[in-house]
Amino acid sequence: MNGTGHITEVDIIVADGFVLTELAGVVDPLRLANRVSALPVFKWNYRSANGGSVTSSSGAMVNALPYEDRPDAAYLFVIGNADPDCPALALKKVIDRYTNRQGIVFLLAEAASRYIKDSGDKIASHTTHWENTELLKERGSLIETGHAIAAQDGGIVTCAGMGTTYDVTLAMIGQHVSPATKLAVANILLHDKIRDFSTMQPFSGAMGTVTGDCELDQCIEIMQANIEDPLPIGELVKVLSLSNRSLERKFRLHLNTTPNRFYRELRLTKANNLLLNTTMSVRDVGLACGFSNGFSGLYKSFYGITPAVLRKQRRAAQNL
Repeated sequence: MNGTGHITEVDIIVADGFVLTELAGVVDPLRLANRVSALPVFKWNYRSANGGSVTSSSGAMVNALPYEDRPDAAYLFVIGNADPDCPALALKKVIDRYTNRQGIVFLLAEAASRYIKDSGDKIASHTTHWENTELLKERGSLIETGHAIAAQDGGIVTCAGMGTTYDVTLAMIGQHVSPATKLAVANILLHDKIRDFSTMQPFSGAMGTVTGDCELDQCIEIMQANIEDPLPIGELVKVLSLSNRSLERKFRLHLNTTPNRFYRELRLTKANNLLLNTTMSVRDVGLACGFSNGFSGLYKSFYGITPAVLRKQRRAAQNL
């Protein structure tokens, strides 16, 4: 507990393209825990392969120290990356340095996906961000990931990342401060409910409500489960035991859109993810997202660029 004068050290690994939301989800709770405690409780260091300046996907920069051969930190957080194939996230040897010294390692989003992919079935319980779960499936992975916001297997905690990073960090903080102090940190963050690790991610599994309307949540879950072979709205309302007008009203009230438009954008969003992160042909991407014809034209009307030009620009950017 706090007040003893003992400072817990935390290392935070970042690579170019890191997700600033996740970095804030680690650092801000640590900083606030120090602020509301009688004495500082946590110390943290940013680390990267070579040290020096590291730039996030949103352009913010941090100065990092190089990795240590024998790290003293009790905890390691590996921040997710805008590029799911970022080679700097292949960190199993670095991670082993911490777990071999009884450290706890938190792997966020893409960092979790990379570790899961590299470890195969050697970790019994694991999760990652639902987008990365979908990407693993599209790439032919047979590894089944969970849908919880975090999962712990020994010294490894795989996490969904993004906004759930605050929940994971608050849980860690709770191991070193009183419940009242942890609650004070959450209150300052306006984080009104600290979710436990077993909480399901939004749009990824059974949970209370995402949109504020249980029937609308159910509709969206059905849509997500039927991307490749989209269901007509007439069939959806039958499954939900709703009228067309009632479903239209729910989408207008909670999401300011129509069922058809939402379903189409849901499929286009997945198509965009596949175009950017797989080598599937444009035609196969279209088919995988329920567009048997007219995919390129529809994609351009939504994103302002054709799938082929998008791919060309991405390859050019990667070769810079």
